[in-house]
Amino acid sequence: MNPSTTRRLTALALAGVTVAAGGCSVANSGGGGYDPDTLRIVLQQEPPTLEPCESSLTSTGIVVRSNITEPLLERDSTTGDLQPLLATGWEQTTPNEWTFTLRDGVTFSDGTPFTSEDAAFSIDRAVNSDLQCNVDGYVFGDEELGLQTPDANTVVISTAEPDPILPLRISFVEIVPRTTSTTEKVREPIGTGPYAIARWDYGQKLVLTRNATYWGQAPSFATAEYQWRSEGSVRAAMITNDEADIAVGLGPEDGAGDLGVPFQNNETTALRMQATEPPLNDIRVRQAINYAVNRTGIVKALFRDLGQPAAQLIPSGVVGYNDELQLWPHDLDKARALIDEARADGVPVDIQIRLIGRTAQFPKITETIEVLQSEFSEIGLNVKIEMMDTAAQLEYQLRPFPPNTGPYLLMIMHGNQAGDAAFTLDQYMLSDGPQAAYGTPEFDTKIRAAEALTGQARQDGFATLFAEEPQEIMQMAYIAHMKGILGKSPRVDYTPNPATGDEMLLSAMTPAGTDRTDQS
Repeated sequence: MNPSTTRRLTALALAGVTVAAGGCSVANSGGGGYDPDTLRIVLQQEPPTLEPCESSLTSTGIVVRSNITEPLLERDSTTGDLQPLLATGWEQTTPNEWTFTLRDGVTFSDGTPFTSEDAAFSIDRAVNSDLQCNVDGYVFGDEELGLQTPDANTVVISTAEPDPILPLRISFVEIVPRTTSTTEKVREPIGTGPYAIARWDYGQKLVLTRNATYWGQAPSFATAEYQWRSEGSVRAAMITNDEADIAVGLGPEDGAGDLGVPFQNNETTALRMQATEPPLNDIRVRQAINYAVNRTGIVKALFRDLGQPAAQLIPSGVVGYNDELQLWPHDLDKARALIDEARADGVPVDIQIRLIGRTAQFPKITETIEVLQSEFSEIGLNVKIEMMDTAAQLEYQLRPFPPNTGPYLLMIMHGNQAGDAAFTLDQYMLSDGPQAAYGTPEFDTKIRAAEALTGQARQDGFATLFAEEPQEIMQMAYIAHMKGILGKSPRVDYTPNPATGDEMLLSAMTPAGTDRTDQS
């Protein structure tokens, strides 16, 4: 490790201890006293919307998915198996058709019955409409689905080409009543989930209440109350001061102590390079950026080993993960040589490059961005930090990108919620992927060929693509597969799983010492 980088990482790590300690005293407002039937949750940020077709956005999905609305089936984040929810069964009835059998006796929270017409409407609204739903781009791309409802309990879904993972894709579509608007997105949806929205005091608090018409087992807590605080130390202090029961997105230095529960999430952090803009359009500059990133130092000093340095955009456990890939070496001398070589060939390496981060995106995001800027400066690049809120940052993350941006590096955090690399490749590796900055027609063809495979051939095909992408495309500088820390009050029983950062099931939370099977 370069000595100056070592000093900076160490100083920032030590500074983090001071910030966390100070943050606890700020948040200490007395605490204590609570309604035992209310579950109190503090998030990093207020959800921008609860529109169900945006539920693949972490900030929306963590509240809405399987709490307010539900899909037809759901993936077990630990085993990868698909489990029945609003559908009780599904089968591939022809090469291009899947038939889903729906659950009887389900109603929406407003009392209207759920039928196959609602299921077909919800899929059509999320996938085939002009709403530009995030779930459409993330899960289905440009695919148009055919939909038939032969009876009230059956939906037949057809695709132009055989799709071996269509049920997995359908698990991302949250079901809404067929009376829901198709011309505009809804901020406060009606669903079939165990909770319904009671009130949303924008900027202050979101309250959900138990859905009296819920078809399944009633959740333990009658009410769930969400607040949001951007500082991790403040969220941790709300747990330790008994002002909250669950706090998400904590860092190791935020001060939750024994009330912080580490868990493996499915998020991977990376810098996406806008490879169409000079000087980033020269692969030598992109290689130099990769050589400059000290992944191991960042994970050790800033994340306190709550993570693993990354060589690809998906973690182990996802179909397509390549366990033979090696970390890109940290070599500042090699990076400087590449920059000098590009400069000698007329590449405008002195142009200012924007380094964009999102406030509260993950613990130590600001310090991580500052370390990266320092490393890039050391190799001769002119890099300026820009920290943005979620709405502003998403403009640079999702197509269409703003015009005339100039060159920029964007910190992303990708969670493959589905467990299959097709979702990552479609989003970030296809040349016109919704979150891709660069690609080629040749590599697009390889992606589509691998996605048509099944079984071991599918695993091998995806793993090969992750090995080839840094050689042929290189639009990413991977940083780390992240681990999370969940703050949890002693009065609540809940075990986080790999999906907790994207989908936090309130019905899985019970008062401490309660046998869930005894709840009615």
